[in-house]
Amino acid sequence: MASTIRGAEDWSSPPSDYKLVVPQGWFQVSLDPEERDRSIIALAERQFNGVDNAPHIKQRFMRDLQRKTKEARKVGGLELYLSTLMLGPLPLASSLLVSIPPNSGPVTPTAYDLAAALRQGGRDTGVVELASAGTAVREHKVELPRPEDQLGNTLSTTTVTYHVPIPASGHRLMLTFSTPLEPLAPRMVELFDAVAETLHWS
Repeated sequence: MASTIRGAEDWSSPPSDYKLVVPQGWFQVSLDPEERDRSIIALAERQFNGVDNAPHIKQRFMRDLQRKTKEARKVGGLELYLSTLMLGPLPLASSLLVSIPPNSGPVTPTAYDLAAALRQGGRDTGVVELASAGTAVREHKVELPRPEDQLGNTLSTTTVTYHVPIPASGHRLMLTFSTPLEPLAPRMVELFDAVAETLHWS
C-alpha cells in the first residue's frame, strides 16, 4: 500500500516529537552542555582506539568537535550525528545536524516561498515531498575546502539541507547533512536523501 503524505495542512496542532532513522555507525554527540564533553571523549576513544602515536591529532579532533557542538547549540541544534563508518581504510566522514533555527517562526514562509527566496540568493534549491513528513525544501551546495576547519581536509564539502515545516507551528525543522568526501559525494548524497525520507512526526 502506498504511503500517504501528510502535509502541514493536515495537522490541527503541532506534533509532540519527530522520529528519524540514521544508519548504524552514526554516533550521536550530545549537545547538552552537561553531557557534551563525556560524549566527545567517548567518540574520540572509539575513533582513536589502538592508535597510540597521534595524541596531538586526537586532542585537535576533540577541540574541533567541542567548537562545532557549541556552534550547533547556538543555531538551535537538537541532535548531532557523526559517521564512524569505514570503507576499507577510508573513513566515510559525514555529519547530520537536526535543528530548529531561532528565526524559524512564527512567520516562516511556505516551502514554496522559502525555496523561491533561497533561489534568489543563488542557492540550488527545490521543493520535495517527504513520504511521512510532508512538503519540504531541499538545498544542495558544494563549498571550497577550509583546511583549518576540517582537520587538514583539502577537498570540497558537499552539504544537503532539508527545511521541513513543522505542522501547525509556523516553525521549521532543519536536517543538515555534510560530507568532505568529494569523490564519494554522489553516493553520500543518496544516503542523506534516504535518511531524510525516514523523517516522520509523532
